[in-house]
Amino acid sequence: MFIKRLIIENKVKIIRDIEFTSGLNLILDDTPSDDSKSTGNNVGKTTVLKLIDFCLGANSNIIYTDTENKKDIYTLVKDFLLDEQITITLILTETFDDPDKKQIEIQRNFLTGKKAIRKINGNSVLAKDYEDELERVIMPDKNIEKPTFRQIISHNIRYKDESINNTLKILNAFTTDVEYESLYLYLLGCSFNEGAKKQALTSQINQENIFKERLEKKQTKTTYEIALALLEDDITVLNEKKSSFNLNETLEEDLDQLNLIKYNINKTSSLISKLEIRKNLIEESKQELDNSISHIDLQQLRILYNEVTLNISGIQKTFEDLVAYHNNMVVEKVKYISQDLPHLIEKLNNSHHELSSLLKQEKELTERVSKGDSFEELEKVIADLNEKYREKGEYENIISQLNEVEGNIDNLNKQIESIDQYLYSGDFESLLKEQVKKFNRYFSNISQELYGERYGLTYKRETNKKGQQYYKFNAFNANMSSGKKQGEILCFDLAYLLFADEEHIPCLHFLLNDKKELMHDNQLVKVAEFVQHKNIQLVISILKDKLPTSILNKSHIAVELTQNDKLFRIENNQ
Repeated sequence: MFIKRLIIENKVKIIRDIEFTSGLNLILDDTPSDDSKSTGNNVGKTTVLKLIDFCLGANSNIIYTDTENKKDIYTLVKDFLLDEQITITLILTETFDDPDKKQIEIQRNFLTGKKAIRKINGNSVLAKDYEDELERVIMPDKNIEKPTFRQIISHNIRYKDESINNTLKILNAFTTDVEYESLYLYLLGCSFNEGAKKQALTSQINQENIFKERLEKKQTKTTYEIALALLEDDITVLNEKKSSFNLNETLEEDLDQLNLIKYNINKTSSLISKLEIRKNLIEESKQELDNSISHIDLQQLRILYNEVTLNISGIQKTFEDLVAYHNNMVVEKVKYISQDLPHLIEKLNNSHHELSSLLKQEKELTERVSKGDSFEELEKVIADLNEKYREKGEYENIISQLNEVEGNIDNLNKQIESIDQYLYSGDFESLLKEQVKKFNRYFSNISQELYGERYGLTYKRETNKKGQQYYKFNAFNANMSSGKKQGEILCFDLAYLLFADEEHIPCLHFLLNDKKELMHDNQLVKVAEFVQHKNIQLVISILKDKLPTSILNKSHIAVELTQNDKLFRIENNQ
């Protein structure tokens, strides 16, 4: 699919109608690079790329948030998008040559609730289904869960620092090695159906390892086992000493029972503590997941909701429904992480009931024992025993928890091993090598033609600190020189489109690039000629005075922005 049009409009008029063509498309900033007065006064050239990304599933806050500093909010832009009820329409086309070919029309606005617009080919789509529906319409032949649609198209859209400066590591900072493995295996036509399962298992193993580290924060399992053996020896000696006292039969039985109850109290208390750690860990993981994906301004949302319910009758959804709806994007992953939570809570409740019962028994026996005759030495022995039993219960419970965690990790690793038997088999790796060779024919030839360098893609099997295997991919310069990073990135993306077409791998046929001012004039000319010849759409946002005249004459200027005519024309509406 190619980009045909991007339309920015409100309820009254069209603010921008940007048309695109095949080949090189320029989004120009006419601000002179030596104009110090206008430095940092953004005209919106990068925002054009962001709006396309927004229509393809990115979060709305990218439009009014500084790309390099997430804390900087462009309040003027944000208020304009909301107050003017701005709608963005993205039209994709299968080809520019045949108007009867398939087209996809995507519409989104920046409002929430019933005022939200989220349409694909005229059909409204729920937030939770939006990415899946984009994938179904744009990549109907994709039939595996992982990698996601957004991960696949990440190579097509480069305006963030991580994607501008890195050829392969272009996803967010939370992306694991296993996720990158699934992505590049898919891009190379070596996808496997259990990629999602491997990612989920890996995530669960990491969680179990964190829990194990917390349990062993003070001492290792071996140390606890040795300490437990020493405690049991001490308890044997103290019990023998206690038995030497001439006590009546009832007191002896009561003391034994009291010691047993104290032991069980300590053991149950320790169990409750460890269960709380596990419960808190799961809840922390849920919170971290929510925080990494979405931050919702509840106060602002509440005000908006109250205004809507005041002015519009018949609204059925509650504020809580609205909040839940907003966060539905992460509900499946949260559900997986939380699957043990009900069992943990039930176990905690039962343990609390048991502890209450034991405490009641302890109180009754303590009162009974206190009424009998005792000796100072006996009291000291009993106190020592109580402390030893407390420590014994604590150590036994920690060891039990560690045994359980180790068992969980072992079981999860066995499941991964069954997946890895296929993934790292000779047959699969032979297929991978062949696909890498095919891709490198494009990668090296294109980089040689455009930059005089020969870039290539390689991989190796690695094992992380937790013993998990994965394929790690890297780009390299076959000439063994430092090369040009920007050239490497662009050549990789161009090579991939040609490779994907040859291998019939679903992909978008446009590339969005920001900050190409450092490219040499000759390189820009070569790139422009190449994409035109290969029927590739390359959209570049760039300062006008950094372009050679030949490019300006031969390339399609999608939109030219100035300090007096910025993208949204907010100043013109004030």
